[in-house]
Amino acid sequence: MRTVIIVQARMTSTRLPGKVLKKVFGKPLLEYQIERLKRVKLADEIVIATTNNSTDLRIIELCDRLSIPYFRGSEEDVLARYYQAAKEHRADVVVRITSDCPLIDPQVIDKVIEFYLEHQYKYDYVSNCLERSYPRGMDTEVFSFLALHEAFVEATIQPDREHVTPFIYIHPERYRLAQVVYSENQSSHRWTVDTADDFELIKRIIQALYPQIPKFSLEDCLDLLRQHPDWSLINAHVEQKNMLHNY
Repeated sequence: MRTVIIVQARMTSTRLPGKVLKKVFGKPLLEYQIERLKRVKLADEIVIATTNNSTDLRIIELCDRLSIPYFRGSEEDVLARYYQAAKEHRADVVVRITSDCPLIDPQVIDKVIEFYLEHQYKYDYVSNCLERSYPRGMDTEVFSFLALHEAFVEATIQPDREHVTPFIYIHPERYRLAQVVYSENQSSHRWTVDTADDFELIKRIIQALYPQIPKFSLEDCLDLLRQHPDWSLINAHVEQKNMLHNY
């Protein structure tokens, strides 16, 4: 079983263009995320799924510099881009991560992958974000290549082509779904980058933790925000877009 993390990334996000390459300490957010993804123990490969747009050449340059494989495909049909990336890199198990989650904890990802691998004959799709208990920004989805293939072939409405996994999780009568739940409800935290205020919070967290604890964890972030409860107010007003992982 070959497990591949596929990260969708592009420069033309609507609310904060270029967000994935915004820098903290001179390092792009996507580089922080890749650094963290490299510590995932249960994945065989990391692939950045970006677009054919010339605007995304900077993402390609980053991948080349970090020796990270990438795939280029449609900007609008994200499902096709994702499926083709998974097929090209021979994924049996697909781990979906979005590039707007630079603080994602590799231990959280491993926990979701482990649950899927241990129950793969019982479930087709496992995530930690359909029923939220983890902070937003720890979002991890793990599913079979077969389910992705079926979505790619059968999904016809635009939201299903734009968001990769809805075709799977809105059909619980067809796909067997499971959730990994955090030990306590921390879903009020928003550690994803979609606006300038989101970036301000993420920047403060990285600046506070990274110099002393470069491999900081989810729990380190929670401890930091307990020390600075006002920081969570920076982006508390930001409303998530309607679709899960609207990216």
